[in-house]
Amino acid sequence: MLNKTILLFSTLLLLLSNINAQEEVVMEINGQKVTKSEFLQIYLKNNDAPKYDKASLDEYMELFTKFKLKVAEAEALGYDTVPKLKKELEGYRKQLALPYLIDSIENKAMVAQAYNRLKTEVRASHILIRLKPNAKVEDTAKAYNRLLGLRKRIIDGEDFEIVARSKNGTEGNAVDLGFFTAFQMLYSFEEMAYTTDVGSVSMPFRTKFGYHILSVTDRRPARGTTKCAHLMISSPSESSEEEQKSAERKINEIYALLQDSLTDKKWKNMVAKYSDDPSSSRKSGELPLFGSGTSQRMVPIFEDAAFSIQTDGAISKPIKTDYGYHIIRRLEWNDLRSFNDMKKELQKRVNKDERSKKTQDVFVTKLKAKYGFEEGEKQYLDWFVENLDSSFFIGNWTDDSLKIDNVLFTIGDRSYRQTDFTDHLRRTFRNGRGKSFQDIVDSQYKAWVKKGVLAYEESKLASKYPEYKALVQEYHDGIILYEVMSDKVWNKAVKDTTGLKAYYETQKTKYMWPDRIDATIFICASVDVSQRVYKMLKKKKNNSKVILEAINKESELNLDVKMNKYIQKSIPYLKGRSFNTGRNEGYEFEDKYYVVVVNEALPSMPKELKEIKGAVISDYQNHLEKYWMKELVEKYPVRIYDNVLYNLGTNE
Repeated sequence: MLNKTILLFSTLLLLLSNINAQEEVVMEINGQKVTKSEFLQIYLKNNDAPKYDKASLDEYMELFTKFKLKVAEAEALGYDTVPKLKKELEGYRKQLALPYLIDSIENKAMVAQAYNRLKTEVRASHILIRLKPNAKVEDTAKAYNRLLGLRKRIIDGEDFEIVARSKNGTEGNAVDLGFFTAFQMLYSFEEMAYTTDVGSVSMPFRTKFGYHILSVTDRRPARGTTKCAHLMISSPSESSEEEQKSAERKINEIYALLQDSLTDKKWKNMVAKYSDDPSSSRKSGELPLFGSGTSQRMVPIFEDAAFSIQTDGAISKPIKTDYGYHIIRRLEWNDLRSFNDMKKELQKRVNKDERSKKTQDVFVTKLKAKYGFEEGEKQYLDWFVENLDSSFFIGNWTDDSLKIDNVLFTIGDRSYRQTDFTDHLRRTFRNGRGKSFQDIVDSQYKAWVKKGVLAYEESKLASKYPEYKALVQEYHDGIILYEVMSDKVWNKAVKDTTGLKAYYETQKTKYMWPDRIDATIFICASVDVSQRVYKMLKKKKNNSKVILEAINKESELNLDVKMNKYIQKSIPYLKGRSFNTGRNEGYEFEDKYYVVVVNEALPSMPKELKEIKGAVISDYQNHLEKYWMKELVEKYPVRIYDNVLYNLGTNE
């Protein structure tokens, strides 16, 4: 008996110590406690190599305190009750819940399937008959049967493309889709492509775009992924013949120059100087990663040219696409990584992909069994089939004739009644157009049950998964923090033009231009060109446009002209040189020749507000935030428990 009592007492002490450990508080702001575990989770998330010395912890605690003070103010002002922000948070909460609402076994199978498909690329052509998701039954049947007829023509020997372009085919929709792998098409399309043999034509199948049939024309091992850069000379299909020829001559001249001692620096300069692709020219022509397993696809001729380059740093011959002429440079190539290396990445993509719906259906079945799902009598659901009328299709139908609000199903401690289903139907009435009342009730009831089962599990996630609860809180704080900062600091600094001007006037000596020159700079390809430019500048009638046209008559690469106000010490080819007002003799710098015409020498002066408005706004925002923080520190009491804070790393 004594041993039993000691055992019980020891167990009680252990439980109490665990409870105390869980409830250790690291700080309080305005009476709200932040536990050790909550603080530690955020600290570790924001520090890849966490340090637990006093200086590091104090530094982070200062930032965290400011963050929590702003959140406290946002809550005090009611930002967390604003309908728009509540809706935004609910959307994020739904996204965060998704990984917890799938079947792990089925999910693993989908991840393995995706990896296996990444090993092979499929080429397919398709015929599409577009249909809206809520298309009428007769339209759906018509599209299906029409594709069956087209499929028979192809199987009987007609060419797929001719059938597709015929009056009964796609009437102009794209046919050949090129090669693709997993994640590059809708999953339903990908599934049909990977389960159809080469040379075969699939049965009609449905996606969100409509009904398709497809023919798999080829398969090949995956080519891996490549990162490339390109230099593009724009020449769209609508360009005139003369413009097309000019673009072709220009790309060939550039290619010849690049072939002669290509270096990284030379490539970067040529792209910056000549490429017409504004999205990549400032990044040395660099493009997103594309190839096996990426979501990025390029036009087939571009991909083929890129993957044909054998070594990093090498370039392709010029190729033509609908956008213009391209020279492609390979930056790196990688084969498909191992499954273990890609597992986490694939898991995330599967969770966000259409595949997740398949794993979710399995999960719902298991949840029904786990929580004792039970359905009410069939007649309670049949009541809707019998009582729906044409007013349903315009959103005006009501259940006023319902006498008793019966239970349609229960899960756990929740009951879902007929009036709940009415609310669901009224929200989804647009999905019922063209369908019978029986089909509407059956399909919507199935969707409603799934939604209810998942909602029940979702309501338990915060108590089951601390990391999920913390993430939801993080999004909650982030949303209201953004709004209160916008109102109190960011937008205020932008809208308060009077305050901004007053701040600028007191701080204008911080924003000074150094000595500058207002100049026109002629950048020449050779010393001969620079001499011709210098000579032509002697005549006032020869402005930059006249000179440019004359010099570049033989080659587009002979001369470039820039006009601006320049800080000499910041530009390598101007730095340390002395220029007179007017034209200056040419000089050489790093294989280029420069002729500089100085219009005016500009002494040091304050920058005008319009010239540096962005920087002044940023500084003014910091100024406003500083004084706002002083108010918050005085308004909300903060208490930090040093004994807990400085022992964070002892048990980690």
